[in-house]
Amino acid sequence: MTRDPRSAVSFAYVVDPAPGVGARPPRTTADSDAPSLSLNGLWEFRLDQGPWTGLPVPAHWQLHGHGSPAYTNVSYPFPIEPPFVPDDNPTGEYRRTFELPADWRPVAADAEPATRSLLRFDGVDSCFAVSLNGTPLGHAKGSRLAHEFEVGALLRAGTNIVEVLVHQWSSGSYLEDQDMWWLSGIFRDVTLLARPEPALDDFFVHADWNHVTGSGTLAIETAGTGVRLSVPELGLHDVDPAGPHLIERVEAWSAESPRRYDAVLRTDRETVRLQIGFRSIAVVDGVLLVNGAPITLRGVNRHEWHPEHGRALDRATMLQDVLLMKRHHVNAVRTSHYPPHSAFLELCDEYGLWVVDECDLETHGFEQVGWRRNPSDDPRWEEAMLDRMRRTVERDKNHPSVLFWSLGNEAGTGRNLAAMAQWCRSRDPERPIHYEGDRDSGYVDVYSRMYANHAEVDAIGRREEPPTDDPALDAHRRAVPFVLCEYAHAMGNGPGGLSEYQRLIDTYPRVAGGFVWEWIDHGIARTTADGRRWYAYGGDFGEPLHDGNFIADGLVFPDRTPSPGLIEFAKVITPIRFDLDLTLNAISVTNRYDFRSLDHLAFAWSVARDGHQVASGTLDFPETVAGDTSTLVTEDLLSSVGEVGEDGEDNQDAAELWLTVTARLAQDQPWAEAGHEMAWAQFPLDAEGFTSRAAASTPAAATSASASSASSSASSPWPAGLRDAVTAARLHVWRAPTDNDRGGGTRSLANRWAQAGLHRMRHRTIDDSTESGVRTVRTRAAAAASDLGLLATYRWRETDGGLRLDLAVEPDGEPAHWGDLTLPRLGLHLALPASLTQVAWFGLGPGESYRDSRAAVRIGRWSLSVPELQTPYVRPQENGNRSAARWAELTGSDGHGLRLEGLPTFDFAARPWSDAALAAAPHPHELTPDGILHLHLDLAHDGLGTASCGPGALPEHRLRPSKAEFSLLFRPVVVTATPQE
Repeated sequence: MTRDPRSAVSFAYVVDPAPGVGARPPRTTADSDAPSLSLNGLWEFRLDQGPWTGLPVPAHWQLHGHGSPAYTNVSYPFPIEPPFVPDDNPTGEYRRTFELPADWRPVAADAEPATRSLLRFDGVDSCFAVSLNGTPLGHAKGSRLAHEFEVGALLRAGTNIVEVLVHQWSSGSYLEDQDMWWLSGIFRDVTLLARPEPALDDFFVHADWNHVTGSGTLAIETAGTGVRLSVPELGLHDVDPAGPHLIERVEAWSAESPRRYDAVLRTDRETVRLQIGFRSIAVVDGVLLVNGAPITLRGVNRHEWHPEHGRALDRATMLQDVLLMKRHHVNAVRTSHYPPHSAFLELCDEYGLWVVDECDLETHGFEQVGWRRNPSDDPRWEEAMLDRMRRTVERDKNHPSVLFWSLGNEAGTGRNLAAMAQWCRSRDPERPIHYEGDRDSGYVDVYSRMYANHAEVDAIGRREEPPTDDPALDAHRRAVPFVLCEYAHAMGNGPGGLSEYQRLIDTYPRVAGGFVWEWIDHGIARTTADGRRWYAYGGDFGEPLHDGNFIADGLVFPDRTPSPGLIEFAKVITPIRFDLDLTLNAISVTNRYDFRSLDHLAFAWSVARDGHQVASGTLDFPETVAGDTSTLVTEDLLSSVGEVGEDGEDNQDAAELWLTVTARLAQDQPWAEAGHEMAWAQFPLDAEGFTSRAAASTPAAATSASASSASSSASSPWPAGLRDAVTAARLHVWRAPTDNDRGGGTRSLANRWAQAGLHRMRHRTIDDSTESGVRTVRTRAAAAASDLGLLATYRWRETDGGLRLDLAVEPDGEPAHWGDLTLPRLGLHLALPASLTQVAWFGLGPGESYRDSRAAVRIGRWSLSVPELQTPYVRPQENGNRSAARWAELTGSDGHGLRLEGLPTFDFAARPWSDAALAAAPHPHELTPDGILHLHLDLAHDGLGTASCGPGALPEHRLRPSKAEFSLLFRPVVVTATPQE
């Protein structure tokens, strides 16, 4: 391997559209007792004929100081000239010396059966050539696909040397434009495998379940002769695996109950252990059925990612993903946009997740040139695309978790995709085929869409979507299930509108569910000189072409901390629903699982008065099977709720009562411990029991709770400077744009707000007068170069030792001139002392919430520090809003501070930097406190939506300029000394 790695002439295979030569046909993964030797570990490495150094395998060389990562979403980072790539093609040389174990016989003795050996690569990006002991074995493409090479005749009894040449760019790169970091190298396992003869190289498990009789049918196709099957639990002992074997009673596998049966396939020289899951998949009248019942996919798209290791994941990281998903009600994964590490599918089998297993294919960059020369319709690429499909299916065909085969993603349309579908259907007719890019759905079994808005989903659910381009295919498409393969783009603060999507999914049987884009932010971990950790995104490595923080669009942050988006999603998709019957005074629970009953849950209730729990108990619902509802009459539930308030006085009329109902795990589950909260709901009460007041998401007017016993606010002097800070409050209508605000290109909300000057409003005092103890200040807020403004009237008056503000706002300017412009927010900004570091409030919490993303917060008393109120999105933006606060107290270490009371409620955010600083900072570690506590007190925010890649906020969640009124009460909080006894 001494040729110049930059010479395309030297390596013609790099730009050959063919998938490669020398690799064996694909086969299933297997847990075999045949000898194997992991070649993971430290390899010798050099890049572009530079100096030799050490590099771990699995790993990406860019994450170990060799070159730099680069991120693009759609654009190819090289000229579109298929199949050619530039001469400047980073190429890494790997070398590993290993000793063959003493009991490994590379060449069989005369009296022994022959033994073959395979050298297996589970993932190399993007093209590689391999040799053993100086003899070339072949070359391959398909970065996230397994390739095996015969090496038995080349192995030596002592020292062996394997050499691998890896090219960053190849013809295969045109098929791998998958919205991810461009990272190279041997990033999955390398293993030497012994294959005793006769070989049990491959097998295909067919385990069907009859939902009517509860019986199972088992038949296993095997390669080789003399293979025997045993499944002791099913009474099968050394039988012919081909069967078919009818078992009268078996338990089905599902994502909710992942029941598997231990089995053994055996030859005279090899034993393979496997776990068999029985299940059936069918499409009936446009409805997706598994085990005879409709299922709902509560899914996520999952790229493989680790902030330090990129796509080189270990099992512990994969398990962390699976456990997080299960604990947040996620029941399905689309493996965007390539087959995952096989260990991830094993975990899905074990813990229970439906999988849409996607082929290693995307050609999205051709869309930017009108799909000209797209490989999907070029016969030169047919074998490469078929090879990718074969390697996906053959490796993963024995996983019961795999529900669909997906041809790939965003690769346009064409004859090669049709050929992939045809091969796939002939090889595995039991599983439906998915591909979103085929809008006519001619060669797939599900109708799939990305980012369809709510109205479109509603029409599709009713089967009233527009006809297909090809009228002959219209009836077919309307007869298949609908899946949102991507929706609710989870980039930054959001997504909004999840509740409305879920209502549509729950309403229409044809809508089988969807997959949020996506699971994790792909930030690359970095550390500042003073030890602060931050996450890099596109452009942070000097890429000339990049897509910025579009790579940070997950429900979990790069370190796998759940974001507010995941907490919201979990609440929206929870399969346990509670309701109150206001007529019968009854609580009901509805089981929205597909198969599982609710007998694994323990139910409880509690009642809180002004945020303090005053009563609690358990709920003994009867057995509730999937799809059923159980009801308990609650005439005696509130009998233990006394009429006496928290401070010993009869203040029931002024109190706010909330009933909270919860469901928790009654026993340990494989993915969570007993006590893990699975569902909750809140309902407002009054002294008579249930009322018709609005639910927690739209709280009714409520009086504030009394101040704590450690403080006094009735007639205390104001702490220094606070009164002036309060009366200096000014109308504020801008927010640091969220990623969703920025979405939509030149028509993005952020651009329109900037064009309207909402971030640079200037205030003019029209009038400032005092009459009968009421100071009235009238102002006009507007931006330079604009004739649109907002008229604000502030009315201040002393009341009970505090200040009451009544604010009235109305737009100034012709309505037609405002058009459909929305306001980011409507409220006040106060500049308070930075010494106020603690915030307590009574309202929705504990997490952030916005008008179209507030299902996951509940009414209660909460307390957090100012730093804890911030959400560290990978790119700073509007965050940390707390909704529907009845009151809030901001205090310092001395206990002094400010109390705010809503008349009836308000939203607030408190942060140590301005909106302008928040909007300007590329990363959280670049935000510097400015010595002021910036307090936002808002009447409303514009909705979040999901316009970073999808629809914006629904009309009912838009904040249109209109007349509005807002009232607040400000009081000082001053600690008073406790009298000495």
